[in-house]
Amino acid sequence: MDLGLKDKVALVTGAGSQIGYGRGIALTLAREGCDIIAADINLEGTKKTVADIESLGRKALAVKVDVRNRAEVDDMVRKGIEEFSKIDILVNNAGSSSRLRPFLEMTQEDWDYDIGVNLYGQMNVAQAVLPHMISRHYGRIINTSGGQGIPNISIYGAAKAGVVMFTQALAREVASKGVIVNAVGPGLGETGLVHGAPREFLEGERQRSQLKRLCKPDDVAPVVAFLASDLCSYMVGQCVNLSTY
Repeated sequence: MDLGLKDKVALVTGAGSQIGYGRGIALTLAREGCDIIAADINLEGTKKTVADIESLGRKALAVKVDVRNRAEVDDMVRKGIEEFSKIDILVNNAGSSSRLRPFLEMTQEDWDYDIGVNLYGQMNVAQAVLPHMISRHYGRIINTSGGQGIPNISIYGAAKAGVVMFTQALAREVASKGVIVNAVGPGLGETGLVHGAPREFLEGERQRSQLKRLCKPDDVAPVVAFLASDLCSYMVGQCVNLSTY
C-alpha cells in the first residue's frame, strides 16, 4: 500500500540510538519516500542514522538537540526548515529515564529530568513546529506515550501518561487548522531506556507478553508511518497502544 509519503519532510527526535525506536521510524519513513531531519542529544549516533537514510536515496540532516532546551529546539526547527523549506511530519520520539531505581530512592532531580525529557520535551518541539504547520494548513504530529507502567521508572511512566492527555487536548485545538495529532504507545523493548536492566527483569517482561517477546522498532515504525500519512485522515487525538499484555 502506498502511504503517499513521497517527498514529505519528517522531523524525528530521538533518532540517534542505534537500538532505539527513533532510528527504526526514521528509516521506515525514508523507505516510504520522506526526507528526514534526524535529531538527538547524541550527535554521533544521529550521523550514523543519517548515513543509513542517505544510503536509501533520501536526503537527511543530523541535528544535535536537548529537547528540554527551548532555544536548542527552536534552532533545530529553524535549521530543518532552512534545509528542506518545510516540515510536514513531527515524530516526537525522544525519551529517556534518569536511572532505573525504585520510586522511594528517586530524587527531585530525577523527577525533573524524566518529566523534562518525556513531557516538556514533546511540548517544546510541538510548540516550535506548530506555527509553521498551521501557516501551511498541513501537518502530522505523532507523540510517543508508553504502553504500560514499568517498575523502577515510575516518573517516566507518569510523564508518558501526561503525553496522552496532552495529545488529546492539542489535537482538538489544531485539527481545524489542518494539523492532525495522535500518539503511539510502544511496548517495552530492549532500547536504551532499559539498557543494562537485569536480565531477569527483561525475561520476566517477555514471559508476560502473549507473544513471549519484547517490542521491536519494526513493530512501532509501521504504525507511526500510517499516523504520519494522509491515509490517517479521520483519527484525531488517539493513542495507539502496542501491547501484548
